[in-house]
Amino acid sequence: MSIYTGPVFAMAREQFQTVADYLDIPPSERDRLLYPKRAITVSVPVHTDDGREIVYQGYRVQHHLTLGPTKGGTRYSPKLDVGEVAALAIWMSWKCALTGLPYGGAKGGVNCDPYKLSRRELEAVSRRYMQEMIPFVGPHTDVMAPDMGTNEQVMAWFMDTYSMYQGQTVTEIVTGKPVSAGGTEGRREATGRGVAHLVGRAMERLQMKPAGSTAIVQGFGNVGSVSAATLAEMGVKILGVSDHTACYHDPKGLDVASLVRHQAQHGVLAGWSTEAVADPDTLLTLPCDVLVPAAVEQVITGANAGQVKCRILAEGANGPTTPEADRILNQRRGEVFVIPDILCNAGGVVVSYFEWVQDLQQFFWDESEGLKRLRHVLDGAFTRVMARVDRDSVPNRDAALAIGVQKVRDAKQVRGLFP
Repeated sequence: MSIYTGPVFAMAREQFQTVADYLDIPPSERDRLLYPKRAITVSVPVHTDDGREIVYQGYRVQHHLTLGPTKGGTRYSPKLDVGEVAALAIWMSWKCALTGLPYGGAKGGVNCDPYKLSRRELEAVSRRYMQEMIPFVGPHTDVMAPDMGTNEQVMAWFMDTYSMYQGQTVTEIVTGKPVSAGGTEGRREATGRGVAHLVGRAMERLQMKPAGSTAIVQGFGNVGSVSAATLAEMGVKILGVSDHTACYHDPKGLDVASLVRHQAQHGVLAGWSTEAVADPDTLLTLPCDVLVPAAVEQVITGANAGQVKCRILAEGANGPTTPEADRILNQRRGEVFVIPDILCNAGGVVVSYFEWVQDLQQFFWDESEGLKRLRHVLDGAFTRVMARVDRDSVPNRDAALAIGVQKVRDAKQVRGLFP
């Protein structure tokens, strides 16, 4: 019996078992590698603006602390459960190990709809959640970051709450903060820029040119919008975009700058146009050179994986492709080049690491320095993954996961089991 249930956790577990088989990891070692070190569940009571009291459920899962403190985002979503949080923490572990960061994976969040909360209610939820987490987090234990439904402001509230209890300012307790509160230049754009940079590396490998290529981006939040804008700067024509409120497609290309301005002003894509409206259910299967699922988990499934018509599938979201879809895409490896999520969207945690290091040292870089270092880290990870693909003739996802899992396994073996 396990507290970790649900389709997202089952997906993370199946991916791990596939890679454990590939690495020939004995069954006796697998549970220690897979299951989290600890899971925290807290109540988050708040006063609403109309005088009621509501109690939300909050979670934090820390996968392992073998390589250093845990690191991971904090998600506000009305569908959040501990199984989803655990899966995201596990993926973060493999991601950090793949990119060479001294972290284990973590994830957390509150089961609430942030879009239905007033600013005062959102602050109350954020501060109470962090207050409940104080015994379990710290700059050398677990460092939080933004995720779906949270942003720089939420991180500032987290940091302030933790700091007030410590009696001193502790900027390094969270990353993704505003620059004015100890954040680093370029953190907000890091994940999307990383997606676009790795698309460029994939194009080099496939002998494609960005200029004249086409892309479709599902999800137009922080990751999707920055990915689309950066791809457009590279010369890629953006044919389609969507979020949970609207979907647009135009074979002649969309005005990405206008879309970004509209989203920044209104928070959603709805209302941008009445002429390019498209069916969101078909967006993922429209022809394009680059497909970027940058929204939620499990959107590429066994039902549509055979209909995907892209050359590069760049996974900006966590877990957008199910194991059943992977089996179909593995049979199409000559047609579809997958940049797996733990590599493709790693830019966010890489620059979060940079922010943490700068906060600890109180020595800050400019944006160009951070971007240069980000590209260097992503290039190294991409090169390692491709070398393993070429050596063992395995799918890109298996190669990336294997590098991450093996690094964690090696560290656990050399440290031993205490006591």
